[in-house]
Amino acid sequence: MILTTGAFGLSLEFIIIILLVLIIAIGVCLAMTVKQLQNISRKYYALTSGKKAKDLEDIMLTKFGEMDKMKARMKRFSRDHRTFSGHLNTCYNKFGLVKYDAFDNMAGELSFSLALLNSDNSGFVLTSMHSKQGCFSYAKEVIKGDSYIALSNEEKEAIKKAKTIDEEIKQMVDEGEE
Repeated sequence: MILTTGAFGLSLEFIIIILLVLIIAIGVCLAMTVKQLQNISRKYYALTSGKKAKDLEDIMLTKFGEMDKMKARMKRFSRDHRTFSGHLNTCYNKFGLVKYDAFDNMAGELSFSLALLNSDNSGFVLTSMHSKQGCFSYAKEVIKGDSYIALSNEEKEAIKKAKTIDEEIKQMVDEGEE
């Protein structure tokens, strides 16, 4: 066997093997490209079969018109959402209720403190204390989770419950998902 030296001091057989590997790699790439082209051609044919250019143009213009309408509708929904969110922030959406016996000689936890707060933790706490002589009710303003009027322990607890109701609901939902 005669070994001839080619370019770069490599044997001719080695160069031929490298060229054959490159030809095979190029052939594989060509086959993959032809397959992709066939897929694209098939999809193009399915899209355009039985259609004229004018028909496709009408379809595209119709779809663009629908997209413009959808875009305008989404802008309106977004604007309405901002408006509703602003209104919801002022609504009482948190509550806390504490029932208790206001006086030692009473039973049945007929007295209560009810805190109603908005998303800013502002609102009021309503307390109703029952005794044998009658029922006494008090309302105290709550601003950002606190009151300028002295609060009873039950009123403080009702406000605390109202402020933490979001976490309680989230915890219940998380436990339900498990």
